[in-house]
Amino acid sequence: MIRSKYLISALALPCALLVLGNTGQAQTSPKQRAGSADALKKDEMNAGIVGLAGGQLEGAPIRLAAEMARSVDDGSRLHVLPIVTRGPSENVESLLYLRGVDLAIVNTDVLDQFTARVPQIKSRVAYILNMFPSEVHLLVRPGIERLEDLKGLKVNFNTQGTAAAYSGPLIFDRLGIEVNKTFIPHQSAIEQMQSGEMAAVFFITSKPVDAFLKKKFENGFKFLSIPYDERVSDFYMPASLDHSDYPALIREGVDVTTISVPTALIAFNWATNTDRYRRLTRFVDTLFDNIGRLQTPGFDPKWQSINLSAEVPSLARFRPAQEWLDRAAKLVKPPATDPPASVDAERARQQISRETRLGPEDQDRLLRRFIKWTRERR
Repeated sequence: MIRSKYLISALALPCALLVLGNTGQAQTSPKQRAGSADALKKDEMNAGIVGLAGGQLEGAPIRLAAEMARSVDDGSRLHVLPIVTRGPSENVESLLYLRGVDLAIVNTDVLDQFTARVPQIKSRVAYILNMFPSEVHLLVRPGIERLEDLKGLKVNFNTQGTAAAYSGPLIFDRLGIEVNKTFIPHQSAIEQMQSGEMAAVFFITSKPVDAFLKKKFENGFKFLSIPYDERVSDFYMPASLDHSDYPALIREGVDVTTISVPTALIAFNWATNTDRYRRLTRFVDTLFDNIGRLQTPGFDPKWQSINLSAEVPSLARFRPAQEWLDRAAKLVKPPATDPPASVDAERARQQISRETRLGPEDQDRLLRRFIKWTRERR
């Protein structure tokens, strides 16, 4: 304890030294001053930290998480930490229970897995972005031509907790195909495929997948088509893989039909009077303001397909995200007087582009809203 005329807290110590240092009334050792400086530095560095559960190193989510972190970085005011995890299921658990995690990238069908265990989950989390689809990749060994050929054979769904481990068995059950399910790392499963022990591996991730681009496969290894019909249409969307995605595995001019899982960026629904909520508000504002930058060369091309206003069914939008969209919509202000006989669409488009940082799709949305309002007013 420091004996002086005043009881000085560790937090107020630097200020007190400025006032009392010349009078000799407050004396501190170099070690104490260093400790106070370290404490202040620690507080400063942690003030803007936002934890983002991304996914596995080989998947697209962790790559996009890193790009988000790079685009919104604002020193100590906002610093996003991407976290490598085992996949979307673990991301949800991390968001709900792991200290320091505020955001997660998840496949939307995984949220249903938690409804029975966490009945209030849809009030505890909210979405910020409907991001991109994660395509199903079903790689099979030579000699397998149809899904039905896999009945009774070993199909790997990656390790427990990953998107493939959750969605894969569900999709096969819906399609009525009973397989011998295994849950080992895909790299080991691919080696077993080459020895003939494993029949197929089931991936769910955003294309292209490095594992399929970098590894050389023997002739006959291929992606199998997954049908899109009423059996899977409630959670999943149609998709395709082609030669440009995997030149070594798909011949030019061939499309492999498959399905995809919508992927969303979700946030923990912190109370509005908390510091964590204020950090997430800064994150949302900075991310949405810089979405145009993320849609330029040098970042993942998938950013170009992201629509800020796209919804995630059955989830509420995170309040700061909705407030940002509402502010953006008001930027295109209706004229005070009656509109002219015609609308200069190109001039309006240039104004929207100049005065906002919205991506192309959101600029088009605002332009259409403005033109619609003009026609109705006229």
